[in-house]
Amino acid sequence: MIRIKPKHLITGLAALPFAAVLFAWSGIFDVSASSGHWKITEWFLHFAMRSSVRTHALAVKAPDELPRHALKPAAGHFARGCAICHGAPGEPRSPAALRILPPPPDLAGIVDEWTDPQLFQIVKHGVKYTGMPAWPTQERDDEVWAMVAFLRELPGLDAERYRELAYGDAEPALGRAYGFEEALAECSRCHGRDGQAGGESVPVLAGQSETYLLASLSAYLEGSRPSGIMEIPARAVEPEFLPELARHFAAQPRIVPARTEDDSALHRRGETIARNGISQTRVPACLECHGRTERNPLYPNIAGQHENYIAGQLELFRDGMRGGTRYNHLMRNAAKNLTDGDIEALAAYFSRLQAPPENETP
Repeated sequence: MIRIKPKHLITGLAALPFAAVLFAWSGIFDVSASSGHWKITEWFLHFAMRSSVRTHALAVKAPDELPRHALKPAAGHFARGCAICHGAPGEPRSPAALRILPPPPDLAGIVDEWTDPQLFQIVKHGVKYTGMPAWPTQERDDEVWAMVAFLRELPGLDAERYRELAYGDAEPALGRAYGFEEALAECSRCHGRDGQAGGESVPVLAGQSETYLLASLSAYLEGSRPSGIMEIPARAVEPEFLPELARHFAAQPRIVPARTEDDSALHRRGETIARNGISQTRVPACLECHGRTERNPLYPNIAGQHENYIAGQLELFRDGMRGGTRYNHLMRNAAKNLTDGDIEALAAYFSRLQAPPENETP
């Protein structure tokens, strides 16, 4: 009977790292993707990934309801950054993507295997040792939850509905935009060619000042206004076209839809805050900056923007996550003491406000 002494065991264990380095240096191990994984390796990696996602997702608190009002920008991001590997309704996966090791799955067939927090974990942080990247910015959980909402819808989408969400009235655009029309298509998929927006979480660009639009595009390009959804199209456009895009949308007439009168307590509270602020919590009057016709061109027109969009932006400012122009610190200070109720009231008021600038069409 062979007896292994402790000193032999210790020596053997100490030699293992050197043996591993020697094995790697020899080049015998085949790292080519075409060779595939050993079955045990494939099982272990998949087991480790699922276990990691399950454990880390325990710390993720899902919202009471997924933000389905943000499906359109999420679909646009999916078309731009995800469909080439995972495919989409009416768009099969790229043959090149199918040679990735491991091959990216058809998501429509597997999203039901994961809980909402687990999908959030995967989308936000990505997966090591695969081609799955992390979300472009780690500061925008609201965008990640929008993508989770889209993934929940994906199995039920046909090609027509998917194209409507992902592209709107624009042609599919992939790669870099080297011409103005291609650059405009990057914007049109969500905002529409006329800048009138295409969803509850997408801002109206038509009629905004050229100065504000250019400053916002530049902030997305530089990463000072974090957005995993906006940074990709902003960086896909040649910088020389950003001023032209700003001029285009600033020149579009803003059509303000007719609004029904709202005399609810929520609307009245929003108007009171907008006109007078909240002295007890040092919240300034919103209309002092946003209500003037001759306002600073870097202050956007928020009258008539969608309620969900306004609320979302105020929450980002309050949480210190919203960057942008050089005046963003003013909005962070103004919003930091807003309660959820204050934000709801302000969003209700401004979304129904009709105070068109000079180039708007009532």
